[in-house]
Amino acid sequence: MSDVPNDPARPHQPAAETDAAAPPAPHAWKSPWRRNQDAREISNHAGTPSAPPDAVAAGQEGPALHASDGAIHVHRHVDVVAQHIDELILETRKRDLLEGDVQDRVTLLQQPFVRNDHWTELWAQALHPGAGGLRQPVLIVVAPRAFGSTTLSLRLLAEHTPDHVPLVKLDADWSGPSRGRLPLERDHAYQLDLKHPATDALSADFLDALSKHAESLRGARSHLVLSVAEDLWNDHRLGERSGIHVLRLRQAPDALALIEAHLDTHGYSRLTTVLRSSAPAQASVRGLNAVSAARAAHTVVEAWQEHRHLEQQPKRPAAGKVAEPLTLVQRIEAALTDWRGELDSRFGESTARHSSDSTSLTLEDRCLLLALAVWQSAPMPQVTSSASKLQESIEGSPASAEARSPVRSAFSSRGLRRRIIDVGADVNNQDVVVFDRPAYGRAVLEYVWDNYDVMRDPLIAWLVGTAADASPEDRAVQVLTELTLRHGTVEYLDRLGKITSGVRPDVLGTVMDNAVRDEHVGRLAWSMLYRWAGGRSAYAAVVIEVCQRILQEPDVTASATKMAMVRLRRVAQSSGGAPDTRRSILTVFQELAGQPEVKRRLVAEVRSWQQDKGSPRSGGLAFMALTFLNDDGMPWLMTPSASDIDPVRAVHDLLKDPDTTTEIIPRLTAWIRACADDPELYTQLRDQLLPALRGHNMFQAGASLMQELRGLSTTEGASVADDFYHHLVDTRLRSVFPPPGDAA
Repeated sequence: MSDVPNDPARPHQPAAETDAAAPPAPHAWKSPWRRNQDAREISNHAGTPSAPPDAVAAGQEGPALHASDGAIHVHRHVDVVAQHIDELILETRKRDLLEGDVQDRVTLLQQPFVRNDHWTELWAQALHPGAGGLRQPVLIVVAPRAFGSTTLSLRLLAEHTPDHVPLVKLDADWSGPSRGRLPLERDHAYQLDLKHPATDALSADFLDALSKHAESLRGARSHLVLSVAEDLWNDHRLGERSGIHVLRLRQAPDALALIEAHLDTHGYSRLTTVLRSSAPAQASVRGLNAVSAARAAHTVVEAWQEHRHLEQQPKRPAAGKVAEPLTLVQRIEAALTDWRGELDSRFGESTARHSSDSTSLTLEDRCLLLALAVWQSAPMPQVTSSASKLQESIEGSPASAEARSPVRSAFSSRGLRRRIIDVGADVNNQDVVVFDRPAYGRAVLEYVWDNYDVMRDPLIAWLVGTAADASPEDRAVQVLTELTLRHGTVEYLDRLGKITSGVRPDVLGTVMDNAVRDEHVGRLAWSMLYRWAGGRSAYAAVVIEVCQRILQEPDVTASATKMAMVRLRRVAQSSGGAPDTRRSILTVFQELAGQPEVKRRLVAEVRSWQQDKGSPRSGGLAFMALTFLNDDGMPWLMTPSASDIDPVRAVHDLLKDPDTTTEIIPRLTAWIRACADDPELYTQLRDQLLPALRGHNMFQAGASLMQELRGLSTTEGASVADDFYHHLVDTRLRSVFPPPGDAA
């Protein structure tokens, strides 16, 4: 979980293990090295001898070994390796390696995939002539953003690596490219996107180190494919090296063919036929990049679903002239067009008054059109209120030179119904605005965003302010999410955070939750959350909320779990011990401690703290969360299952700190109360806790615990507080320090 990169130049310096280096503490209840278990693991591995029994009997400290896939993984110093070991991997800091998700090969091969002549040429260049496999252990695909380099990389690996080889899509959750962070396992295929403008910038030194890594990959029969954004490949020193092959992807696949492939793959072949019958629709998608083409396919499906929904609605009588309903072809054509011609006329020369011979809209009508673009068909008061708020925010901004009163300006203009009709909507006889143009609405929002830079901040603030709640179904939140996924640059996310965090952190949390899950802006969103986690306290609630949502997913991946835990740790470190932030993080840890992957991360956090490598704040919170777990009536931390943690030391450290004493004492009380009815469990737990309550500056903590235990008795009727008192207080001091309260 650490963000510190591994140093590949020092492979023979294993990380120090606290348990191995430190002498056993008094009243120790566990052995630092599980000799019997480790010996069984080694002896069960074919061809690998077990440790000599006399060495084990003598109590000598041995290396921690783990056998897997024909390799022996050594975690501590190695003195003698007997017989023959096929592969020896020194895992010095495995927790620093990049993690990722294993991709299903069959699913990858079934996904839409289109190759033009350029792609076919690059495909052949990537393969070894005659052998069929990849030419080099490391392949770098350099391409403009959104051209499909990730799809090309994964498809190459899926088709040209053996079926038994796992395909792992790594997450580059690092501060900069480092060879030491790249995983290396036998018979693995890795894919990694490098597209973050700050943290993924390449250097000649990294490529030199990558060339050495390529030789290690070759020996392990593994491959690594990097998909690199073209703007990050701008150094003349970057190029091919030994073991590295570079491909330059300069064309996106044909947009129409890609849209049809998406529709056919997902069972919408009927829509493919409709698309082919419309020349305007085909002209609208010509020249789109791969990402835009995939979104266009989604737009076609949405248009069909909307068409089907309206066909099923009962027909209502409407006042005035009623327009003919759109056919499916017309609706798809409208959804795919960019509407720039019409919008150029509506957002033409600035006008103070509306006239019949000009289609250009006044300021108030432009605000009205934006409100309709967000809310679509909605009650008139809602549309009016939303448009007025946007106009007031614009006229009240420092950059506005408009001196007229907004009330006077609005009252002296045309009536609202006339304005609604002029911007392309209608009003039915129930005073509901009808604006059944979702694709046009998206085009309006994008047009304003692209053409009016000064409107971006007011637009974000207006959407945040008009959100009724923070649910993903809220229209304002949906539009804000769409803008984020379309314009999710570092600058945009920074602007979004500054505007939103102080007023609606719940809305920002929902938007960022959607952003981190997006294939294209997810990396940038995770990176921004990392920045926010170390920044001002206003962002803490947002980071905690997003990470909590991610960790609550039942199928959360190991990589996503790691990134969420790293950011929660960073919040804990940077909060300065703020009580509200600490309670929020503890609540998240506590709720999720039962999930195996989260539990493993919490244990790693405690170990890092106890090895003086991690933060005592986050380590203490992780330990506190684990105190809520039980195992057959016994606190899980006090069972052999938790042998990776020294709970006595952790309890001692938390009791010693006045800031955490009040947190840990109720948990110890709950432990003791749960075991009080079982004499054997109670005695075992008491004897394990007593060493933590002894030592310098521990009297006050012990007294506080005994005070909490007043009134609690064992099955034999003995006072628990009195029992702890007699075990902790020396007989010579009992006259000075009497037993607590009623513990007589």
